[in-house]
Amino acid sequence: MSFKTESGRLAAFRKAALLFGLIMIAAFAVTACKGEPAANDIVTPTKASTSTPIAQPSDVFANTPTGQITGTPTVPTEQVTPTAPATDTPTPTAKPTPTRVPAATPTPTPTLTPEPTGGQAQNGKLVVIDAGHQRKGNNEKEPDGPGSTTMKAKVSSGTTGHFTGIPEYELNLIVSKKLETILLARGYRVIMVRDTHDVNISNSERAEIANKAGANAFVRIHANAHDNSDVNGAETLCQTKNNPYNGNLYAKSRKLSETVLDAICAECGCKKRSVVETDTMSGINWCQVPVTIVEMGFMTNEKEDRLMATEEYRDKLAKAIADGIDAYFAD
Repeated sequence: MSFKTESGRLAAFRKAALLFGLIMIAAFAVTACKGEPAANDIVTPTKASTSTPIAQPSDVFANTPTGQITGTPTVPTEQVTPTAPATDTPTPTAKPTPTRVPAATPTPTPTLTPEPTGGQAQNGKLVVIDAGHQRKGNNEKEPDGPGSTTMKAKVSSGTTGHFTGIPEYELNLIVSKKLETILLARGYRVIMVRDTHDVNISNSERAEIANKAGANAFVRIHANAHDNSDVNGAETLCQTKNNPYNGNLYAKSRKLSETVLDAICAECGCKKRSVVETDTMSGINWCQVPVTIVEMGFMTNEKEDRLMATEEYRDKLAKAIADGIDAYFAD
């Protein structure tokens, strides 16, 4: 063996010994790490959380109003307090309002207007004043005379001022009340067939009021209308001498109609048309007392319509009709 060979083996031995020593040192170090930790490495464990435990999926969906959930629900990160299903507040059912059926308008019983105290001497004559028409007409039928087979509407609401828009039934009542006041002051007894617009009195019933009262004169106040707006003037109406129901009253009714028409034209300065004799008017045919229908003027004529809308002309009309009644009883 040469010296070189011996030296090489010695070097290899030394390397092996050094490697063994390093391995032992490493093994010792690993064993040492398994012991107690150093003081500064000790971690104090935290207290277990007391928060409300997370609800399981079955609790989360227990009160879900839509019913059973299919599939695997996702667990929420925090507990959700389940909301109770909303309860609809029932809408109260409104009780139906009973429909009130208006009772039929009773036919008023006219009463004698009290006589005034003082003033002129009472003459005792009874005048029944009928303010023609009413607010609401009645198209039911009635005979146009006692026992007649000819049927006519019971009563209408009348015409309307074509230039003023005033309903005839309103104008008629206004003038009728003025006439009532004048007649009472002159000593007459007066019955008003109506003193309001809301009545339901047929033409035959109006005549019957005068009949039952034993009127000395039945004066029916109206206004006129015509297709031709140029037509104007006042006129009165009565039955003919051959009227099958009350022809025996023709002379008195004709005289009453003449005296009233003359007085209106004299007082108001209007055109005098004529006394129209007719047997077609229910309100005349049912009468058993002297009767006249006064047509004060035409509401289709601008001049007369506007005149009859003024208090001054209405006062003249009422005074003129009263003067005509005076003239009738004077003979």
